[in-house]
Amino acid sequence: MIAFTDVMGRVREVLMHHTQRTKIKDREVALALGLDPQYFAVIKRRNKLPYEALAHFCKEHHISLNWILFAQEPRKLCKCA
Repeated sequence: MIAFTDVMGRVREVLMHHTQRTKIKDREVALALGLDPQYFAVIKRRNKLPYEALAHFCKEHHISLNWILFAQEPRKLCKCA
């Protein structure tokens, strides 16, 4: 089973890199994924992953979905034409 906390930890890592901050709140993660913060709290409690939101996040940030979900390398996708 894919752990919600592990996946969101990698999302936070991407956001920390882009914002140059050391702490990212749940609300910021929710908004970056295009989710309502209250809905994010519910899925966090239920340990449910928002796969479609994660896919869009990965596309936007040129991040491998396999890295976000499974920590598989490579982390970044090339920006090929």
